[in-house]
Amino acid sequence: MTTTAPNVSCHLPAELNSFIGRRHEIAEVKRLLSDARLVTLIGVGGVGKTRLAMRVGFDLRRAYPDGVWLVELAGLESPELLVQTVMECLEIQDRSVRPSIEVLTDHLRDKKMLLILDNCEHLLDECAAVAETLMRAAPGLRILATSRQTLGVVGEQMMPVPPMPMPDSDGSRSSTDSLKQFDAIRLFADRSQSVLPGFEVTDDNQDSVARIVRRLDGIPLAIELAAVRLRAISVDQLLARLDDRFRLLTMGARTAMPRQQTLRALIDWSYGLCTEQERLLWARLSVFSGGLDLEAAEHVCAGDGIEPDEVVDLVVGLVGKSVLAREGDQTTVRYRLLETIRQYGRDRLRESGDEAALRARHRDWFADLASRGQREWFGPDQVAWFNRLRAEHGNIRSALDYCLTTPGEAVRGLAIATALRFYWIATGSLREPRDWLDRLLATGDAAAPPAGPAAGPAAGPAAGDAALTARANALCVNARLAVLQSDFALAADMLEEARELAKRLDGAAIPAEISYVSGLATLLQRDITGAAALLEEAVAGYREADAPMGVVNTLLYLATAHSLLGHPDEAVTRFKEGLEACEARADHWFRSYTLWVYGIEVWREGDVARAVEMEREAIRLKRPFDDRLGTALCIEALAWMAADGTPERAAVLFGASQERWRSFGAPPFGYLSGHHDASEALARERLGEEQFEAAFRRGTELTPADALAYAMCESVKPAKPAAVQASPLTRREMEIARLVAQGMTNKAIASALVIAQRTAEGHVEHILTKLGFNSRSQIAAWVGEQGLLPGGAP
Repeated sequence: MTTTAPNVSCHLPAELNSFIGRRHEIAEVKRLLSDARLVTLIGVGGVGKTRLAMRVGFDLRRAYPDGVWLVELAGLESPELLVQTVMECLEIQDRSVRPSIEVLTDHLRDKKMLLILDNCEHLLDECAAVAETLMRAAPGLRILATSRQTLGVVGEQMMPVPPMPMPDSDGSRSSTDSLKQFDAIRLFADRSQSVLPGFEVTDDNQDSVARIVRRLDGIPLAIELAAVRLRAISVDQLLARLDDRFRLLTMGARTAMPRQQTLRALIDWSYGLCTEQERLLWARLSVFSGGLDLEAAEHVCAGDGIEPDEVVDLVVGLVGKSVLAREGDQTTVRYRLLETIRQYGRDRLRESGDEAALRARHRDWFADLASRGQREWFGPDQVAWFNRLRAEHGNIRSALDYCLTTPGEAVRGLAIATALRFYWIATGSLREPRDWLDRLLATGDAAAPPAGPAAGPAAGPAAGDAALTARANALCVNARLAVLQSDFALAADMLEEARELAKRLDGAAIPAEISYVSGLATLLQRDITGAAALLEEAVAGYREADAPMGVVNTLLYLATAHSLLGHPDEAVTRFKEGLEACEARADHWFRSYTLWVYGIEVWREGDVARAVEMEREAIRLKRPFDDRLGTALCIEALAWMAADGTPERAAVLFGASQERWRSFGAPPFGYLSGHHDASEALARERLGEEQFEAAFRRGTELTPADALAYAMCESVKPAKPAAVQASPLTRREMEIARLVAQGMTNKAIASALVIAQRTAEGHVEHILTKLGFNSRSQIAAWVGEQGLLPGGAP
């Protein structure tokens, strides 16, 4: 008999190499989580806290129906963005003006979820405050944190993560088989095999291997860094160099922990093996946050000892020395410094005195990237730009933080933040850009200038105009974001200041932006006539400023206003003009939103089939952006379109739509709410109250993926049988797992497969380790879930 695995949501990155050992620690963390709401894994850098937390999360995924989620904090430098970062990781796209922590607690209030907060040590107070607030609000929430020290929250359970078990140094010689039972030895052997295929711990090298892992104090990161050296040297040579280097550590500070000394010394050694140029590049790469690509490395890190055409070879060298980790696929390659290695490089950069200059070059590169992204957003590379900017989000934050904290740089920060306006909106992240803009606008060098000359005599009128323009643009973008959050009063104040600044500047772009934001605010507040007039002004202004993206953006709302005013011919003319411009540029974003509202107009005119296809095409265009708000709007429109002919379908879609609105606070289509009310009333009338409510409940129970598939009339694909999915077990281990599930002992398995009993025992141990289990009964249950028992799926 086979069993079906429950529908689980595990939002953890795939492991890039095998997980070794830690069975006792895994069991202990699970035990602690069963009793405590907050468990913190503490230990020295490199001891394996993150891998342990993720393995526990993966093992417990079935216990948390609302998912296991990882929040990586190592690259977060601004404590103010902690809550926003948690919300982004949980895929909460909030568009309200409520405090972020309120939105987050409301989202988690009824959830049963495991949240992993990784690398909390540099945000200790903030993580403690957030963890305590969330646990009070959400009784079903468990938090697993990793840190160099405890968070200090009431009820917190702390578990030190020790180094890996390793052989004693009592002088006795163990057998090779018994030596291989130590996790540190197994890790060294596994990582050595990845760089030197065929490597084994043998009678000849076992003493050297044992001494190596002891010298490294069983620290996983140190072991992995050492194993990579076997590409070039032997085990004995590796040991000799470790011995020589670590003798010097006795001269170090007595107050430092030996494990910290050891890890630092190993990275010192890796640093020493690099060429002078590689060391220089290593230090300069530390200014990046969250990774980088080759182009960024060439532009930011070249100069003063490194030629641009030398960067690629130096990057290859650092990858080969395991300083840089290569990520991505065959078409997109990025590089990342492990956080411990990045911090080491940052220390070297500070010692060189070049940190300020490198951070400025980093800022310049990402300012240019944001500017290029803005210029090319309305075009065929729009999706590629969205993905690129999303990959660089950490670096964008670092560049903005530099502008915010460095005197005289706020105006450049405003330029970066405003250039990213459509990226911010596409990510659904409105709170973060508003926070950056608020803080940048409030700094001394970007604060509101006096009514007289904008800059001193030395700066000249051009510099003064640039500062005025940057502030006016920032006010308009901030007001736009505020309007999208229905924060109309604050938006009006910002627009008023922008109008005063615009009087001192030439050009039509800023007045057009003011008219657009004012028109959108007026539309959302249901003054349709007033909105149409303001949006007409905006279209004219954008045309004068030769800003086609502004024209297209405004046309979709102007057409909607004409539709609501009962001007179908004018509405269709404007819709078609916008679509033609989008198609000429191969645009996705604006075309999808135009199709959404144009489809509603087509439905009102009676062509339901065409309208439905327009909504589905809009959804297809939104998929590369994961535009959950836009998709929810389309699903809502599809519910309206189904109300008359297929009311049961409409009720299901209304239920699915309601669940989506919970993420946004309220349906952001107030000016279209008449369609919602009339369509829901019609569906209730057609079905009857009882049938409508039953269908509505079915919609609320759909997962987001199933709701989308239902809206698109795509069959909801059943999950693949787990046996068909990639398994962590080898073919032989799968065979033995089946026999374990049938109740066979190790002796019986050995007899059935004609292998030694010790070999069978070793296979069972490997199966337990790979699956993170502690008993044979867990293996049996897992085999049943995979459909691998006789009579189950192949």
